[in-house]
Amino acid sequence: MATFKIEGGHLLSGTITPQGAKNEALQVICATLLTHEPVTISNIPNIRDVNNLIQLLKDVGVKVTSVSKGVFTFQADVLNMAFLESDEFVEKCAQLRGSVMMIGPLLARMGKAVIAKPGGDKIGRRRLDTHFLGFQKLGARFRQIPNRNVYEIFAKGQKPKANGLTGSYMLLDEASVTGTANIIMAAVLAEGTTTIYNAACEPYIQQLCHMLNRMGANITGIGSNLLTIVGVATLHGTGHRLLPDMIEVGSFIGMAAMCGDGVHIKDVSLANLGIIPDAFRRLGVKVEEDGDDLFIPRQKHYVVDSFIDGTIMTLADAPWPGLTPDLLSVLIVVATQARGSVLFHQKMFESRLFFVDRLIDMGAQIILCDPHRAVVVGHDRKLTLRGSRMSSPDIRAGIALLIAAMSANGTSVISNIEQIDRGYEHIENRLNALGAKIERI
Repeated sequence: MATFKIEGGHLLSGTITPQGAKNEALQVICATLLTHEPVTISNIPNIRDVNNLIQLLKDVGVKVTSVSKGVFTFQADVLNMAFLESDEFVEKCAQLRGSVMMIGPLLARMGKAVIAKPGGDKIGRRRLDTHFLGFQKLGARFRQIPNRNVYEIFAKGQKPKANGLTGSYMLLDEASVTGTANIIMAAVLAEGTTTIYNAACEPYIQQLCHMLNRMGANITGIGSNLLTIVGVATLHGTGHRLLPDMIEVGSFIGMAAMCGDGVHIKDVSLANLGIIPDAFRRLGVKVEEDGDDLFIPRQKHYVVDSFIDGTIMTLADAPWPGLTPDLLSVLIVVATQARGSVLFHQKMFESRLFFVDRLIDMGAQIILCDPHRAVVVGHDRKLTLRGSRMSSPDIRAGIALLIAAMSANGTSVISNIEQIDRGYEHIENRLNALGAKIERI
């Protein structure tokens, strides 16, 4: 198991470019299962979760060709359905949450899929009910395989067209991103029209829909929470380029605020960042726009904003276009050195704030009110965090702890950095190029 050794107190300067979006990659790579023709995807990040999903598709029989750095062609012309019932498949799914998004494409294309309990971050309960309820609305059935923690999903009718799935109206019980993506991929080959209300509408969902339309799907309402999908008989190949990763962009803003000496973040796709830049601005961080780039200047102090009535600033996560929960960990670290106090409300996951205990050990003034709320009293740079030994509990907390360590006095050691590797490509090399002192051990 690898660790990071971080020598804190070094200022970052220069230019950095975000990688392709991890969450979009997991969706669109699974979508290649919907056609027997080649699909070429570019700007794919070289990270653990994506690489594991690509290997899983290879195991299922997908032909994967590396065209150039970050560019892959996928051709799912012959699929090994027997592998889906193997213990090896179940074991690999248990290590990768993104594997759940194979269900919709396999159900649509083959009329059958197998699901094991997916892995991923340990950040509380992340239920899959939305996925299952959507598939049931399309006519799928579920059957537990005896003596195994596995479910078989199959279409009722097994009709020649659309593999037995039939379009339907559905009102999702939550605006689940992965649930919406999965249902969309199942519905594009269903017979008839599917209407999804309360659909997630994140940029990555929009990207998936645009890619599917280029493949021959008929999806309207893209960008809204009401999607209409008219099923088609087959899909064909296409090309697709991933957006830059908005979570990595936000992570770089946080790093630049805490320990930057002027950092440019290039090609961020500003139109798809939503309120992320404004969330940092509410903490007093200067975020300057230059075309499609961002510049974060060095600030001796940054002062937390307050609401019009003078009440304490509150930042809470919410479905798009609200603030993504994946950045609350980074914002909490940034707030530790702001002037002022902030209440953070993590509504969507019940265990994601527990990492603040590590920040408290480093000298941060944080009150953990309950599993969902924490109050941060900023030091205004009068008291610097101190180096510490800690472990990364998940991807986002891991990068937040890395930012804290980079800004701290002394040396820090972070173990279990495989969690960080799941979402950030060669992060220590890219940050060391800006002036950081991070060693992988």
